[in-house]
Amino acid sequence: MNCGTEGVNHPVRRAFFSSLRDARRALRASAARATSITTSNDIFNESVRRSMSDLYMLVTDTPDGPYPYAGIPWFSTVFGRDALITALETLWLDPAIARGVLSHLAANQATEWNAAADAQPGKILHEMRHGEMAELGEVPFRRYYGSVDSTPLFVMLAGAYLHRTGDVATLQRVWPNIRAALDWIDKYGDCDGDGFVEYGRLTSEGLVNQGWKDSHDSIFHADGTLAKGPIALVEVQAYVYGAWRAAADIARRLGHDERAVAWERRADDLRRSFDACFFDEELGTYVLALDGDKRPCRVRVSNAGHALLTGLAFPERAAAVVRSLMATPSFCGWGIRTVAATEMRYNPMSYHNGSVWPHDNALIAAGFSRYGFRREAARIFEGLFAAATYIDLHRLPELFCGFSRQRAQGPTFYPVACTPQAWAAAAPLSMLQACLGLGFDANQLHITFDEPTLPGFIDGVVLRNLALNGGAADIALRRSGTQVVVDVIERRGPVRVLTTN
Repeated sequence: MNCGTEGVNHPVRRAFFSSLRDARRALRASAARATSITTSNDIFNESVRRSMSDLYMLVTDTPDGPYPYAGIPWFSTVFGRDALITALETLWLDPAIARGVLSHLAANQATEWNAAADAQPGKILHEMRHGEMAELGEVPFRRYYGSVDSTPLFVMLAGAYLHRTGDVATLQRVWPNIRAALDWIDKYGDCDGDGFVEYGRLTSEGLVNQGWKDSHDSIFHADGTLAKGPIALVEVQAYVYGAWRAAADIARRLGHDERAVAWERRADDLRRSFDACFFDEELGTYVLALDGDKRPCRVRVSNAGHALLTGLAFPERAAAVVRSLMATPSFCGWGIRTVAATEMRYNPMSYHNGSVWPHDNALIAAGFSRYGFRREAARIFEGLFAAATYIDLHRLPELFCGFSRQRAQGPTFYPVACTPQAWAAAAPLSMLQACLGLGFDANQLHITFDEPTLPGFIDGVVLRNLALNGGAADIALRRSGTQVVVDVIERRGPVRVLTTN
């Protein structure tokens, strides 16, 4: 008995299916911007399709452009660090995401001191919430700025976006925001004037730790005691180095040559002091951090790999860092653990002290590739793909446990991990770029493949609609003995494809 409700439900059902159709069309339209990826491995192709679908499902249209929300169910909102890293991971295949992230974060950049929000002029957003508690001030996250790395990552992304696209107009628009971010690094980030950027919360309500490993116990000394601030993290110095380099490139492109020279000098100074204070000969890698007394946290952690991401590491240090991260205590077979198994606070079931995070591994793989260690990058890629084959829908989660890989057994899941998570969804896309040595020169209209390598589970890959500044190319890469051969299927516009082996 329907009690006369059929006429009421019919338009509701029709509206639902109309909305579903419109959502699918919008998703397809967004995804159509991106380069398409097809490989010789059908399972990996499914994983790529899932990554792309999850990524564009999380991308939300804001008044400033597309913006990837961090993850479901816990972080379905604007996060600064997550979106900046997601944009860096996907810059090669869809620069529109990076443009939207830069524009939205510029629009929400802090302009005044607000201790409750950990805000200082020029600082880039950590998190934005719109719930009842945030609106009423019960929690500080309506607009919260308690991340030490979002600000240098913002400048890094701006430089990478300019190099990828040549879009000077967007950079001119956010140039005041870039300047303000650099002023924050100089004035507030380096609170003691030693050249390193440190963090410390402004009130007892803020986050204790403000790097990407923001658990209360994630920054510690070799004996397990927690570090006291202000704390200078290894990866943050890498991002700051990348920011000074990016700012110099942007300044020179916009005609500010004197600023460019000064900022290049800042980067060089940081590189020298970083090597002196952070590299530990006995560990064979970089320490996790310097505490408030400038004592090094002599712990083997994945963070050290980020020093390779931006070129901060001197070339003679790279091999040692790679060896440390690929050694059995750190590389569990599925990926690189956040903390090596030899360390006091190692716990493979913890959030940040021994687990495996796909985005962390993707950034490390990009750093390996930058210094020519593409085979090691491919090993990381192979481990994460193997993990994905055991996971529903071949979807990489926010993190999984860091237990050692066992034959015929999958990884141990972290039960409350976000899935999907934007920077995890983008991780395999970024790792493919790292293995292929894929780069761009928007000024010369060059797409480059520098000593490309294919991971063992892929014999060939086809990239279609690899766009660059009004042109595009369809490119096939295939394994031929120990080499990877690059074939240009089609070019549209004045784009050129260059390969070095």
